[in-house]
Amino acid sequence: MTDQHHLEAPAPSARASALGAIVAGRRPLKLVERNAMAYRRSWYVFVAGFFEPVLYLLSIGIGVGALVGDLPGPGGQPIGYEVFVAPGLLAAAAMNGAIFDTTFNFFVKYKYAHTYDAVLATPLSVHDVALGEVIWALLRGAAYSAAFLVAMVVLGLVQSPWAVLALPVAVLIGFAFAGAGLAATTWMRSFIDFDYVMLAMVPMFLFSATFFPLDRYPTAIGWLVRATPLYQGVALERALVLGGVSWGLLVHVAYLAALGAGGVWIATRRLGRLLQP
Repeated sequence: MTDQHHLEAPAPSARASALGAIVAGRRPLKLVERNAMAYRRSWYVFVAGFFEPVLYLLSIGIGVGALVGDLPGPGGQPIGYEVFVAPGLLAAAAMNGAIFDTTFNFFVKYKYAHTYDAVLATPLSVHDVALGEVIWALLRGAAYSAAFLVAMVVLGLVQSPWAVLALPVAVLIGFAFAGAGLAATTWMRSFIDFDYVMLAMVPMFLFSATFFPLDRYPTAIGWLVRATPLYQGVALERALVLGGVSWGLLVHVAYLAALGAGGVWIATRRLGRLLQP
C-alpha cells in the first residue's frame, strides 16, 4: 500500500508547478479588480454605456423605423425596421464597451498616470497587464450587451431561440475589438492620434450594415463593408437573433477570434518593449 501511495501521489515539484500555474492564471484578475475599484468614483461613466444603445434603438429603430417600413429578413420574410436594427446595435454595444477601455483609458494609465510602472513593480508581468485590460474590457462590453439583449427581449425584438448565443458572441466581438484596440494604442503618441480611432469607429458604426441592409450598397462598397470587424459581429448577431443560422457563420467567428488573439499577441510584445525596455 505504501508503495502504491507513493506512485499515485504527485511529486512535490509537480504540486508546486500546478500551484504556480493557478497563481499565474489569476494574476490578470488583480488588474481587473484594480479597474473595478477605480470605477467606484466614476460609476456614472460606466452606467451611461447602458443607455446609449437603448436610445439609438428608440430613436432610430422605432422612431425612424415608422417611416422606413418593413425590410426582408431571413427567407425573405418581412421584418420591422426595429427588428433589423436591434442586432446591429447589440454588436455595436459590445464594440463600444470594449474599445474605449483598451484605447483612451489604457492610454491615460500608460502615458500620464504611469499606472503600469507601479503594477510591474509587483509580481504581475506585461502579459498579465495586457490580458487583465482585455478581460476588464470584455466584462464591460458583456455587461452592456446583456442589458441591451434583455431590453430586446422585453420589446419583442428577438425572433429565434438561437438568440441564447447572442451574449457569447457579444463577448467574442468585445474580445476582437479589445485586442485590436490595445495593440493599436501601443503606437499612439498623443491624444491627437486618437482622431484615427474615431475615424475608424464612427464609419464602422454607421455603415457596417448596422442601419442599412448590405444589398443597398454599391458592390465595391459592399465588399469593403464585409471586410470590417464590426460587420462580422453584426452578421453573427443578426443571424442568431432572427434565426438565419448557417455554417458560414463560422467564418465570422474565426475572423473575430483571430483579430482578438492577434491583437493581444501584438500588444504583449509592444508593451514589453515600452514598459520594460
